[in-house]
Amino acid sequence: MKIDRSVVKTFSMFEKMPDRDIDALLAQAASKRVGPGDSFFEQGAPATHFFLLVNGRLKVTQVTPDGQQIIVRMVHPGDLFGFARALRRSDYPGTAIGVTESLAICWPTDLWPQFIDRSPHIAVSALNTIGQRLEEAHTRIREMSTEEVERRVAHTVIRLSKQAGRPEAGGVRIDFPISRQDIAEMTGTTLHTVSRILSSWESHGIVEGGRQKLLVKDLVRLQALADSLGS
Repeated sequence: MKIDRSVVKTFSMFEKMPDRDIDALLAQAASKRVGPGDSFFEQGAPATHFFLLVNGRLKVTQVTPDGQQIIVRMVHPGDLFGFARALRRSDYPGTAIGVTESLAICWPTDLWPQFIDRSPHIAVSALNTIGQRLEEAHTRIREMSTEEVERRVAHTVIRLSKQAGRPEAGGVRIDFPISRQDIAEMTGTTLHTVSRILSSWESHGIVEGGRQKLLVKDLVRLQALADSLGS
């Protein structure tokens, strides 16, 4: 299926790229769609393709050596993912799972060096993505090492509301299905602990939950909790 440049032109990675260069890149691309719970690739599988998410949301999970599953990253529209070659890997370090129905454009991994040579915008975007991932990883490691659990959960919910928040009358809606188990896996704690914290916040009018839904009703108070707990 031919991919029209208008599909990607709105993403920052392509907005300054000449149309002829976009068309050349898209001529080598394919599209792939997955439903909720399905994966674009599995941890440890050969890294045959790299991807650009067009719409939908993904979570990238890893299974640790002791068998614990953690969420290491959320992928949003316009994000590159699965570019293992840039990380000097031949396999995927995690599993990319659709949180909602998701569409991505993909290219064979063997084209990565050619893309970098021909398209500085992609190289810069990849470096920015790697930098953001490292910064997020360092932040989460610091939080897990130094902060009590409620503060970690507060920081995580705030990050999600900034990355995927949709303002509405009652507050800021995290605009994709997010479960308490997901938040537990993002913060290195248990489902029981996250449930206790969110239930307490709901009783104080800070958030409003539901089945895989989360509305931040008072971001100011949530930020105050993130800043003040344990200080």
